[in-house]
Amino acid sequence: MAFLIVIVSVFYIAMVVVWVSQVLFKMDDQEVKVQHQSPPSVYDCSVDPSVLQDLKEVASLIEGGAYTSEVQKIYRAMRLTMKLRSKLKASVLSAFLNYVLISGSEFHKRLSSYLPRDRHDSQFDVGTPATETKHLLPELEMFCYLLVLIFLIDQKKYNEAKACSSESIVLLKSKNSITADVLASRLYFYYSLSFELAGDLAEIQGNLLVLYRSATIHHNKFSQETLLNLLLRNYLHYNLYDQAEKIRSKAHRFEALSNQQFCRYLFYQGKIKTIQLEYTDAKDCLLQAAQKGPTTAVGFKIQCNKWAVIVHLLLGEIPERTIFTQKRMEKALRPYFVLTNAFRVGDLELFRTVAEKFSSTFSLDKTSNLINRVRHNVIRTGIKNISVSYTRISLADIAKKLNLDLENLIGDAENVVAKAIRDGAIDATLDHANGWLVSKATEDVYSTNEPQIAFDSRINFCLSMHNEALRALRFPQGLINKVV
Repeated sequence: MAFLIVIVSVFYIAMVVVWVSQVLFKMDDQEVKVQHQSPPSVYDCSVDPSVLQDLKEVASLIEGGAYTSEVQKIYRAMRLTMKLRSKLKASVLSAFLNYVLISGSEFHKRLSSYLPRDRHDSQFDVGTPATETKHLLPELEMFCYLLVLIFLIDQKKYNEAKACSSESIVLLKSKNSITADVLASRLYFYYSLSFELAGDLAEIQGNLLVLYRSATIHHNKFSQETLLNLLLRNYLHYNLYDQAEKIRSKAHRFEALSNQQFCRYLFYQGKIKTIQLEYTDAKDCLLQAAQKGPTTAVGFKIQCNKWAVIVHLLLGEIPERTIFTQKRMEKALRPYFVLTNAFRVGDLELFRTVAEKFSSTFSLDKTSNLINRVRHNVIRTGIKNISVSYTRISLADIAKKLNLDLENLIGDAENVVAKAIRDGAIDATLDHANGWLVSKATEDVYSTNEPQIAFDSRINFCLSMHNEALRALRFPQGLINKVV
């Protein structure tokens, strides 16, 4: 019995020893893991070596393009920069400024003052010592301003962005080269954007005009396109459509060096034409802008389609359903889809209800006044549907079907119908004695001029597309001299 007690006690003691050793081993393992972990940064902006290396490659690309005057290299550098935009941090920018600029110089201090301080910045080796032999090309200085300005706008520090962009504009006045022109156009864009986000867009109207005149004198084509669009955007923001049309008509011909700027120009031109009742030209501009716009610019395409739908309705046309079913646009275009349905039916009361329901959306899109113009086309569409359905109908019944809210119901309905007949919306006659609308027999559409008009519009579209493709052809610089 005593022997069994000894064996049991030894077994329990061994179990306790094993358990204690496991606990101690886990504690040691945790201590080792804690020692290997880096201490958390008080300011979460640690330098990412890969992002910094990418910025160095972009800088070398800009430097190579500046020496050889190759615009395509600058364009490629801008595309790479936009891909890195979401990864930009204060510490990364500080390290990049230390790499590109002379440490302690006035230019370095000025740009560093816009970045938040981080005590970990000095602990990172940027790879190049601060010496007086550093490259200080104008393009690199402009690129540094561009990076800091993008960072400030993304951080929603609009007042600092205004100050930084204003300094960059002063720097641009002394730079004049084809490669610097590409970077200058980007700085002009963010210069206007910073003031727009801060709500002070009116302050830079005069500056934009001066900059556009200077760019025209020096034949800086990239800056001319960007500044013209910025001026149009500025005027349209404050509903100054007459001034926008004056500067657009007197400006140099838009050469469409940048597809993005050309799309913006078409959109602004379409808005101006719409306000000035030139609906056919406005429709062409807006549809081209929506088709040529980048696939990633969903917001821009939504705005183009909204205005294009309104122009279609003002022309008495019903937009195609595919416009409202495009990916990532269904929700934004929903109010205009409901409005189009009311227009298609020709129900004035339903149209009025839809306009009141989505009045806040239309006011935000600045299309409320245009929708008030569409009301007359809704009546015309209703009359057209009635004339197709009835060979003879009284004017009183027409007024009831259209839900016309008029004092002299029959007399005003007669005026509306007479105007529709005069404009060619319907093929019918008025019987004034009996108060009837008598529709004529429907003819074969192929015996009319409508097929010819449709083919003519398609041929003109194809020819314009062919001419634009020819104008968009690009050739390497100096190729003509080599051939000669």
